[in-house]
Amino acid sequence: MIVGGRVRFLAAGRALRHRNFRFFFFGQLVSVTGTWMQSVALGWLLVTMVGANQAIVLLGLLGVVQFLPVLALGLFGGIIADIWPKRYLVIGTQTAAGILALTLGVLVYSGEITIWQIFLLAFLLGLVNAADMPARQSFVVEMVGPEDIANAIALNSAVFNGARVVGPAVAGILIAIVGTAPCFLLNGLSYAAVVAGLLAMRDGELRPADRLAVPKSVAAIRENLGEGLGYVRHTPIVLLAISVIGFVSTFGMNFNVILPVLAAGVLKVGPNGLGWLYSAMGAGAVIAALGVATLERPRVRVLIGGGMVLGVAELVLAGTTSYPIALAAVFFSGMGAIATAASANSLVQITVPGPLRGRVMSVYTTVFAGSTPIGSGLTGGVGGLWGTPAALVMNGAVALGAEAVAAIAVLRGAVPSVGQGRPSGATPVPAPARPGGAPSVD
Repeated sequence: MIVGGRVRFLAAGRALRHRNFRFFFFGQLVSVTGTWMQSVALGWLLVTMVGANQAIVLLGLLGVVQFLPVLALGLFGGIIADIWPKRYLVIGTQTAAGILALTLGVLVYSGEITIWQIFLLAFLLGLVNAADMPARQSFVVEMVGPEDIANAIALNSAVFNGARVVGPAVAGILIAIVGTAPCFLLNGLSYAAVVAGLLAMRDGELRPADRLAVPKSVAAIRENLGEGLGYVRHTPIVLLAISVIGFVSTFGMNFNVILPVLAAGVLKVGPNGLGWLYSAMGAGAVIAALGVATLERPRVRVLIGGGMVLGVAELVLAGTTSYPIALAAVFFSGMGAIATAASANSLVQITVPGPLRGRVMSVYTTVFAGSTPIGSGLTGGVGGLWGTPAALVMNGAVALGAEAVAAIAVLRGAVPSVGQGRPSGATPVPAPARPGGAPSVD
């Protein structure tokens, strides 16, 4: 049992054998810790500026402003990612994001920060993310190759959520002692770790896909966009994964809107308590991400089951005023959310051919992050009118309903296997197979 467990653990980290990915992995670990510190600090900053009741509405609107550029421009970001070298594109976008975080920190430290400045910086970050997200997502396979892409995605999820354990806890302590400004400044500086890792990579060890020719006309741009959208529409497993993540991210993952208000208004636990809520969610997410990383291939049952766990956990969170129960509920929320997100991302990336990867991943990131304006607006609006528990009930119920529909589609055979249903002319990526060679998505 010990030997088997050790082998399974080592398999969870197999993408780290690639030198370039190791630089990316550890740079992300530093940077995302800073990102979570900023997320907690920003929520608490708004609560202290306007009060808990108004803060839930403002946090919802802030999500709309930050992610609206991704929704509007994310597909064009996919074209950019397929045209330009992804490594250098990500260096530029990460540098810009760091500058924006430092600017926010300086404004907060000076005491001159206003609501409109927060919203302006969020909008500018959204513009950066419209190019960064598809480029960064589709760059992972160039570092590790198709054989380790699912593992690399799961490890990235573990990094993102491992940082959610540390970052919010540190942020809660800093906020209680010295205020929110250091959280923003440290986040800005943390982007240097990502940029340094990207600069240290060896081009010769990357596996870049064939680059897309620069479109010369509006018709060519429209054709390039249509090719990516057509692939999604005609590839059942990709369509299922993107549809599921769209509903779950729109309604199930709006914790940046919910948790600050829940901590201040319902649980009454202050900034330290808020930090531990984020940390509990991160702990659950890390466990889920490492579990997904040990799988030889992504599974649709994990995609669907994770969303169901998330929905049930949100319904439990809606019905409690107990802090220990809330900690347990957000722990399982983190598990469910990341099991769904990591599985969806992996299913898309192992299926899509290289020359289309940037555009197809732009559809994924547009749906995943671009749905936030809708979800944040609805969550903030419902929470402002009827309270935080009502918003949680809405989100949990919709997540459960979406996963139930997906499960029915799979059981009825509407999703035959990974890679089937592709449009003519697309180069297939072989589907992972069961022993005996039969491809499956279970």
